[in-house]
This record gives sequence, C-alpha cells and structure tokens, in this order.
Amino acid sequence: MIKITLPDQSVREFEGEVTPLDVAKSISEGLARNTISAVVNGTQVETTTPITTDSTVQLLTWNDDLGKKAFWHSSAHLLAQAILEFYPNAKLTIGPAIENGFYYDVDFGDESLSEKDFEKIEKKVLENAKKGSTFSLYPVSKEEALKTYADNPYKVELISNLNDGEITFVTHDNFTDLCRGGHIPNTGIVKAFKVLNAAGAYWRGNENNPQLTRVYGISFPKQKDLTEYLERLEEAKRRDHRKLGKELGIFAFSEKVGQGLPLWLPKGTALRKKLENFLSEAQKKAGYEFVMTPHIGAKQLYVTSGHWDKYGADSFQPIKTPNEGEEFMLKPMNCPHHCEIYKTSQWSYKDLPKRYAEFGTVYRYEQSGELHGLTRVRGFTQDDAHLFCTPDQLMDEFKKTIDLVLYVFGSLGFADFTAQISLRDPENKEKYIGSDENWEKAENAIVTAATEKGLNTVTEYGEAAFYGPKLDFMVKDALGRKWQLGTIQVDYNLPERFDLTYTGNDNEKHRPVMIHRAPFGSMERFIAILIENTAGDFPLWLAPDQFIILPISEKYVDYSKKVSQLLENHDISGLIDDRNEKTGKKIRDAELKKIPFMLVVGENEEKDGTISVRRRGEGDLGVMKIEDFVTYFKEASKTGFEFGA
Repeated sequence: MIKITLPDQSVREFEGEVTPLDVAKSISEGLARNTISAVVNGTQVETTTPITTDSTVQLLTWNDDLGKKAFWHSSAHLLAQAILEFYPNAKLTIGPAIENGFYYDVDFGDESLSEKDFEKIEKKVLENAKKGSTFSLYPVSKEEALKTYADNPYKVELISNLNDGEITFVTHDNFTDLCRGGHIPNTGIVKAFKVLNAAGAYWRGNENNPQLTRVYGISFPKQKDLTEYLERLEEAKRRDHRKLGKELGIFAFSEKVGQGLPLWLPKGTALRKKLENFLSEAQKKAGYEFVMTPHIGAKQLYVTSGHWDKYGADSFQPIKTPNEGEEFMLKPMNCPHHCEIYKTSQWSYKDLPKRYAEFGTVYRYEQSGELHGLTRVRGFTQDDAHLFCTPDQLMDEFKKTIDLVLYVFGSLGFADFTAQISLRDPENKEKYIGSDENWEKAENAIVTAATEKGLNTVTEYGEAAFYGPKLDFMVKDALGRKWQLGTIQVDYNLPERFDLTYTGNDNEKHRPVMIHRAPFGSMERFIAILIENTAGDFPLWLAPDQFIILPISEKYVDYSKKVSQLLENHDISGLIDDRNEKTGKKIRDAELKKIPFMLVVGENEEKDGTISVRRRGEGDLGVMKIEDFVTYFKEASKTGFEFGA
C-alpha cells in the first residue's frame, strides 16, 4: 500500500503505483477535471507522474500560484513551437514562467520579430493548442541531448552543465524542448493567448553575451480572463508612476545628472517631506533617536560588514583619494554606519534597547537595462532604523516594529498584504554569513513574532539577506499587483563582525541582537507604488497641494492671498491660480492636477469672509466660513489610525 498525505494531513492509501491524477479522482471527479499540476515531496511534477512510495502530495489548479506557473510554463512551449513554424532558423534558449505570464528568449539570427508579427503567432498558438496534445516528459542521455542540439550553442551550454540522469525532454504535438518538467496535462486547456511585447535581453543576463529577443506572453484557461487582464494592463498604463510623476510635477530624470538618479521637484519634495514627518512622529512615540551619517564610507567599513565581499563587484567602485591606499565607497547600506554609532559609547543592559533612525540615502549600481522609473534606481533613500537590544528584548521589539509597519500601511490604504518569512536556503548556506546557531535563533524569532501578531504569512527559502532572515511585507495594490514594501530583519551577525557589546546584570560583556527595519523600504519605490495605487489621488493629508484658490477676477487676488495665509497657518497647503482665465477652465485644470479642494472667491466671498468650496470628485460643497472649512478639512484628512493609541 502507498500512503499519500495531503496538505490537510489526511492520508489516502492506494494499492500499487499511483499518479497525482489518481489521487484527485479519489477525491472527486470535479477536482480531477480542474487539477493541472501537482507537488510531490516538494517537487512540482505532471499529473501523470508515477508515485511509487509513501509521499506528500499537493494538487494544483489554476487558482494556485504554482498551478499558474505550470500553465504559463507550458504556454511558453506553445509560443516556442509557433515561433519555429514561422522562423525555422531561430535558436531557442529558455522559456520560464514569471509572475504574470512567461517569456521565451530567442536568437532570430538575421531575422527579426516585430509587433506586426504578434497576431499571426497568437493565432498559430491557439490553433496548435486546440489539438489537445499531451505534454510528455522523458529522460535523455547527455550524449543524445548534445547530439539533438548540436546546432544550438545555447542549449548545448545548458546541457553541458548537467549530468547524465538530470536531463529530460518534453514533447507535445510535433515540438520537443529541453525541460525539467512541471507541465499541464495537455495543450487544450489553453483557451486564450496573447503576445505582450518583445524586448532585447542578453543571454544569461550578461552584457558580454549575445543579445537575444525576449518574447513576453500570457495565457488563460478562459477568454474572459484574458480580456480582464488586458483591461488591467490599460489601467496600469493610465496609473504608470512615470507618466503621472511627470504630469503632476513630482520627479524628473536628467541624462546629465545620470541614469537612475531622480530629481525631486517641489511638489514631489513636499510629498516626501509629509511622508517623512508622518513616520518621524510615529518613531518619536516609539522611542527612536534620529541620527545622520555621511554619503560615503571607508572601504574597510564594508569589508568588516561583509557587504564588500557580497556586493562589491556589482557596486559603484571605490573612490580613490590623493592619499596612497585610501579608498572610500558610496554608501550602499546604512547599517554599518549605525553599528559604529552604537560603538561610540559603552552601554549597559539598562540602556537598551537603542533605536537609531535615519532617512539615509544609499547608492547601488543597477544595470541600465534594469532601471525603471522610481522602482529601480541607483540612488535612493531608505526610511532606515537599526535597533540594538538584549536577547530577552528581541521578541517584544520585533512585535513593536510589526505594529509600526501595520500603522504605516493602514494610514496609507494598503490593506491587502501578506507577510513573507524570508529564510536562508538550507542547501546553499555559503551565500550567508554567521553560524547555524545564530541563524536558527533569528529565524525562530521571526516565525514566533509573526504567529503571535496573527499575520497572514508565507515562507520562502533562499530570500533572506546575507546576514539574517527577514519578514517582508508583500502588498497588493489597486490592480492586484504584488509589491515588496516594508521589511524587518533579525541579525546576530553584524554585532559580532563589529564587536558590539553591552554590560549585562552579571557585569559581563554580552553581544546585542540587531533588528534592521524599514516600513517604506525606500522612499522612491514607496512613492512610485503609492502613485500607481492611488492613480495620483493621494490621501488628503498627504497631497502636496491640498487646495487651490480660484479668484474670479484679478480684483480678488489680495483676498485670495489672505485666505491662503489663514489656511497655511493651519498647516493646510495650497496655491492660488491668478491667471486671466475663466473660472470653468481653472476648475478643469485643477481637476487634472488632482488637487482635492478648489476654493472660488469673488465679491460675495470677500464681503462675507467666506469661500465657495468644490471637492474633487464630489463637486460643489457650498459656501463656508474659513474656520468652518478648516474644521471640515481636518476631519476629512484623518487617517483613522493613531500610532501608540
């Protein structure tokens, strides 16, 4: 008898060899129809893969992330098949599933693929998919594999790095590809298909290698799903922070300043300052002390921290001075500097925890092809803090830090998120620094704290920082896209590398535990996501310009200035549109600039000390006394959250 353990820990027994599809059928015919892939003993396999020993089995449908992965990976094979039918001399490389869809990297040689070719490829894919061809995975010897791909140097390179017994091919219809597996049962499940775009990509991401064409696509089991996805794509274009950032005057880039180095315009700077003030107030309540560190540091600082060994080759290179052997680096991280701040004094256990906070700008060299608006830049500011505490204080400090992240998300409307417990890869420990004992203590602390706070969590191995595990907050925006925002990390290793100590109640020296934490992550990335999540309609308290005064003629500009000053005295920020334009046009322009309140003033308003109030999206709110508008504004701008309450 073979015992199959399902995710709910129930056990089913089968006589002799069994497949995931057999397991699904034993539960219900409906589940069997919807099962498109499976995970057996931690490895994703086909539904027809034989199971010959007691095993754990997870059945996957389209609604599972891994189910989508199998669906999209299989669709990449359909894309490759269609490409070869139109471009028989093209050389295929790899075609993985990605978060939304898949891509296939192709060397088209002397030919090229353009947008006008997309439609014929889509039609051919769907024509082939309708055949309902089975995906068959089978082992191949290394010798046979090399012979099969003798004229494809990319596949030969991949095969050369594999051993006999590790190589498999997959076949569907008349198409065969080198592949490790994880496919849907047959091509007939693919009912909708779209080629999204084509872009240049270097083989294996190395700019010294040949440039290929990366063909992106997406597929679905229903046409309705594709239609909805394309509608979301159009909405994403409308919300693109690069487009809105320019239209709203938030940030800009300059070739003369350099790629990936944003310039914050006045309105963007006002937005950033409001975010910084918001978090600073919460941090003050939580007992943080504010520090400032320089934009550069001696290379040896990052050698000590381990950042040079891990990232040095891919960072901005050291800055040499006229002094022989003296080298500095643009600061890639704030944590080494904060360790040195901790070392400026001798601490007792009674002094801990120490909580150092800084809006610190750091610099990392991103490849030019990876730069993207504010989400991938070369210079960015982290809302960074580092806490130094005793081991006994760790759990309480970690949970308080979670509370701070939840306060930030709640105040800014990010309600849909998952906490990802990012642990080290147990099979590849050389990527990390520190002892197994310290890693186990740090990982256990994160798991326990997340459980006690009742967070919705997922665990990902191999996603830890090189010095410690993390709790990463994965937020869904208004379009359902996932972003990694806040992060909290437990670190036993940097305190050792910097020889940080405190005196315990036994009068002996002890090592503090370090917590790294950044609720926003980086100001640049957070603001990019905030722009796209709100489509530029920021929460009222955060809007750079919260009002605009519209005098109906130049006679009322002086009164407009008086009103503006009164509102500014109440920390309500705005401007005056004193152009010689009709009031209707001024209102339309203010709407396009997404300014929340339009305050129209004329003869009656000046005489009565009032303003005519319009709110964006709501229309005319009537005439108000200025003090009544202030009261209305203050109530409307409340976030509904109070930190530390």
